Amino acid sequence: MVERIGVREFRQNLAKYIDAAAPVAVMRHGQTVGYFVPAHQEPVKAELETLKQAAAKLDALLAEQGISEDELLQEFRQLR
Repeated sequence: MVERIGVREFRQNLAKYIDAAAPVAVMRHGQTVGYFVPAHQEPVKAELETLKQAAAKLDALLAEQGISEDELLQEFRQLR
């Protein structure tokens, strides 16, 4: 469910809503006058860190099994 907020609260806390991931409905006198949907152009730092950790784990597993990235890719394409 979309959070509903008044125009005044929206203006006062705009930075908070820009940083948020969820859209909000902006209300005036009990009526919805618009929706704000934050558009994040860059991945969040936590997401990037998680991806880096996953890549490091994959590299370690491949090295442990003696499999190259090219071999993994080739097998993936064959099974697709």
